[in-house]
Amino acid sequence: MPESNAGSAPGKASFDAGVAAFEAGNFAAAKEHIAGVLRDAPTSVDAHRFAGVLSFRTGDLPDALGHFEEARRLDPGNPLTHFDSAVTQFRLNDLDAAQQRCQTALALDPSLEPAHVLLASLRLRGPGYLEVLAAIHRHVRPRTYMEIGVETGQSLALALPETRSIGVDPEPKISVALGPRARVVAERSDDYFARHDVRAELDGLPVEVAFIDGMHWFEFALRDFINIEKRSSSRSTILVHDCYPLNRLTAERERKTLFWSGDIWRLVLLLRKHRPDLSVNVIATAPTGLCLVRRLDPHSRVLEERYDSIVQECLALDYSVLDADKASMLALYPNDWEKIKSLLQ
Repeated sequence: MPESNAGSAPGKASFDAGVAAFEAGNFAAAKEHIAGVLRDAPTSVDAHRFAGVLSFRTGDLPDALGHFEEARRLDPGNPLTHFDSAVTQFRLNDLDAAQQRCQTALALDPSLEPAHVLLASLRLRGPGYLEVLAAIHRHVRPRTYMEIGVETGQSLALALPETRSIGVDPEPKISVALGPRARVVAERSDDYFARHDVRAELDGLPVEVAFIDGMHWFEFALRDFINIEKRSSSRSTILVHDCYPLNRLTAERERKTLFWSGDIWRLVLLLRKHRPDLSVNVIATAPTGLCLVRRLDPHSRVLEERYDSIVQECLALDYSVLDADKASMLALYPNDWEKIKSLLQ
């Protein structure tokens, strides 16, 4: 909620009274107070932002946009005025305008995480990655499932009750109920694969679906891919999160923003180059894409044998390599369930 910068005591008193009414749920009274502030101080950015919030919350989106646009005009160097407008344009379904406002907000404050999230949803439209992952579980109905990078368990919980599931994470923070056949192992994935007989833990079955969402450095994801493919079958599916970065800053190896995909995009490039036998497609699902890999070969040792040289080759790639045609280079695929199903045949 914007704070008052009204110079006069009466203006501040009216603003504060409006905030109090808003917090008490009395939006009508809040609007009366803020209307009084705007009569006395029509160029108050905070008053326009507050009036915009009130109209937004009460469903009057055109009026909200009018106030947010006025605040943006009055204070064009404030990233929040642009973001307020972006959210409202999004709700009004003016997606191009929303995207422009987000881009301006991020140009002013590259670390503005809500703007990253909204921009990602504008560029990669349709169901989010968790919804797509859940649909894949329902469609494939795998007997076994492995997940690298469990965190709170939100994605591991999508596995069907009958699926034998293993989640691997060095510091899991499970906050949701998991399925009856799910187990979480608190280990680094490299250590897990070195110490455990995965097939034995999966009742002698191969990994039929896997989801890699661990460290946001491509070489870690590459090792996870190598280890999982060995324990899969030619009909298995490996999914990898964070393969379609939003921009350079959020794709750096060193984390500089809350919204962060790291350099997992490099994994897509190397799989397409060094394993042309694989089917590699990145589903255009927010926030940062979901790579779907099929036609696995558990007997292949190409990636393992060339690991060091591949890593050095990929580290030498600058993000600008994607400037030529990011969507094509990263095999971007429509976020359309009927089309996604065709990849799973």
